[in-house]
Amino acid sequence: MTHTPHELAEEFPRFADQLHKLKMTDTHFARLAEEYHEVNRAIHRAETNVEPMSEAHEGELRRKRMELKDAIARMLRAA
Repeated sequence: MTHTPHELAEEFPRFADQLHKLKMTDTHFARLAEEYHEVNRAIHRAETNVEPMSEAHEGELRRKRMELKDAIARMLRAA
């Protein structure tokens, strides 16, 4: 499989320790991180034509990924 861009560790390299800690101790954060991962992988599969989808659906997923990333960033800054 090719490299999947936009993984959380790449998006927040300064927060690697906090990412791991919050995934292990905060169920809400862990759920957000898992949802981000699923959405990000779906976008990557669409971009690489492994699982093509409509532009509208891909756009919805991109917006969802941004919302999740924003929520994760807020939680990381607060930790």
